[in-house]
Amino acid sequence: LKDLDHYEMKEEEPISGKKSEDEGIEKENLAILEKIRKTQRQDHLNGAVSGSVQASDRLMKELRDIYRSQSYKAGIYSVELINDSLYDWHVKLQKVDPDSPLHSDLQILKEKEGIEYILLNFSFKDNFPFDPPFVRVVLPVLSGGYVLGGGALCMELLTKQGWSSAYSIESVIMQINATLVKGKARVQFGANKNQYNLARAQQSYNSIVQIHEKNGTFNSISTYYHL
Repeated sequence: LKDLDHYEMKEEEPISGKKSEDEGIEKENLAILEKIRKTQRQDHLNGAVSGSVQASDRLMKELRDIYRSQSYKAGIYSVELINDSLYDWHVKLQKVDPDSPLHSDLQILKEKEGIEYILLNFSFKDNFPFDPPFVRVVLPVLSGGYVLGGGALCMELLTKQGWSSAYSIESVIMQINATLVKGKARVQFGANKNQYNLARAQQSYNSIVQIHEKNGTFNSISTYYHL
């Protein structure tokens, strides 16, 4: 993971055929995919469809790609759908650069609180992949690492200007991992955990995007760290 700060954003690759869709995916993850498909069919029959066909199809593909990826299988991160929703994910960053202060902090956090990961929330809109997901840190409270008030992330690729519909979610996850380390993120032990919430994260994100649109740069973010 030491070279993660040079991680290149990978683009989606076309997949042909049903067999190749499921190839390289563990049985337990195939079961999750099948459960999602059944839920979608049932929702459609009940007239309770959520999201859009385009976004749902792409998110299913993203999930399949993640399940077959080496980074996922190596335990660098894990993914859990909140309430079985394709549009709301919990992503745990379980491994960061072992030479980083953040790695040491996570070891201490494990001893103190039994938590050895950084929990992220990915929220997708109906128009995904044309808009980026909204990503925030849920826990632990971090300083540095381009983490804003409420847990929002100050990364250009997570804005409309910096986003490409061709980006894969696996690449986004790995880029966040690299950015936290590169930005010298540290766990704030004893911090008020209630300071991280969706409303505050959205407020911080919107503020930094407005600053970016005005100045055309993300370089001066340190001034706005505690929005």
